[in-house]
Amino acid sequence: MSRDSWIGVTFTSRRGWDHLETLVDVGDRMAGSEGERRAAEATRDALSDTGARDAHLEEFEIQGWERGTSGIAAGEETVATERSWDCLALPRSPAGEASGELVDLGYGLPEDFEADLSGKVVVCSSTVPDYYERFIHRREKYYRAVQAGASAFVFENHVEGCLAPTGSVGTADSPIGDVPAVGVSSELGSRLLRRFEGEQVTVSVDCTYETATSQNVHAVLGPDTDEEVLVTSHVDAHDIAEGAMDNGAGTAMVVELASALAMREEELDTAVRFVAFGAEEVGLVGSEYAADRMALDDVKAILNCDGVVGGRTLSGFTHGFDDLDAVIRETAERFDHPVKTNPQQGPHSDHWPFVLEGGVPSVHFMSESEDRGRGWGHTRADTLDKLDVRDLREQAVLLTDLTVRLADGETTLARQSRDEIIDALEREDQAAGLRITGDLP
Repeated sequence: MSRDSWIGVTFTSRRGWDHLETLVDVGDRMAGSEGERRAAEATRDALSDTGARDAHLEEFEIQGWERGTSGIAAGEETVATERSWDCLALPRSPAGEASGELVDLGYGLPEDFEADLSGKVVVCSSTVPDYYERFIHRREKYYRAVQAGASAFVFENHVEGCLAPTGSVGTADSPIGDVPAVGVSSELGSRLLRRFEGEQVTVSVDCTYETATSQNVHAVLGPDTDEEVLVTSHVDAHDIAEGAMDNGAGTAMVVELASALAMREEELDTAVRFVAFGAEEVGLVGSEYAADRMALDDVKAILNCDGVVGGRTLSGFTHGFDDLDAVIRETAERFDHPVKTNPQQGPHSDHWPFVLEGGVPSVHFMSESEDRGRGWGHTRADTLDKLDVRDLREQAVLLTDLTVRLADGETTLARQSRDEIIDALEREDQAAGLRITGDLP
């Protein structure tokens, strides 16, 4: 095989795409479900089939959660006909009912929660305005509402199309949230506020929660070294859709990269560990479990695939790791293909426990998008038809080359201390939100 023949093989490969089809056809891959386990087992077998060794599952306990029905009742109709609208409970919402005055908090910026919200049902958009300097995560908005005394939380999608959004609440210390939480479509949110803002409404959530089991998938290629480069994704997805973009595509990419790197295994100076984490969507539980058990000083770098393939151009958070950014530019220049990077902190995917606690040089790759927020993600529209096999193949070529560069013995990557990471979060105005959600002690 010639030195670069792996490129042609990868650009005609069906391995990653076939695995993506396997994952979306599993059905419900909610953390702790039987579907998540079947997807993990299929990923283990797919990695083994590439030639990666020691493919296995690593099990751990989590707080399970299963949805029932949910609704919002309002107006005079509640007396006679109990008019209600379909909506989605946010995973790890507590079960029960809560009533209160319906209040529109718009984008749900930090200053919007300074009002007296005691006993109110608050509605917040899933996005922030164009002028705002940072993304505000759903959980930050939820816990700001909780701290302000709200009785319930309504998360309104900013994307049109009658798509109610999902996404978990809860913290590591208290996995089940404090007040009922639901997601509603842009259209339903508009209707509720038009008719009932300032009036009493009742949010109801029916769900069950008990201890469940999730699992991380591991496999290795390259020499048997203590030092490792991690190539990661998460295999779980929300229960309302196929989870094609979030994050079947990322796990399919990990499988495709294992296949390509198996052709270049002799070039690897450092072991490459593939990890498809479980229970990412309910608080990075699988990656925190793994990070607690790994010698973080031995993790040279992490290439995390979460949100790839949704567009042609890769974009990655590089967390101020300048050496890592330079290696990414080398790959982009070799292939004359744009790869965009953002030096800010990106604390909302599975690389983060390794960055915060170990200062591990890490990049979180996704696809560049002109849309704000998740787009189709976290809705029923996260389906396979939104993705293109060409994008998977092109990005696999780039990420294979990048992984080989990261595993090169001559590649040195400076680490950062925990204090340096926290200082960066403070400068970027992210620290306060992470403390509110319990993600930054």
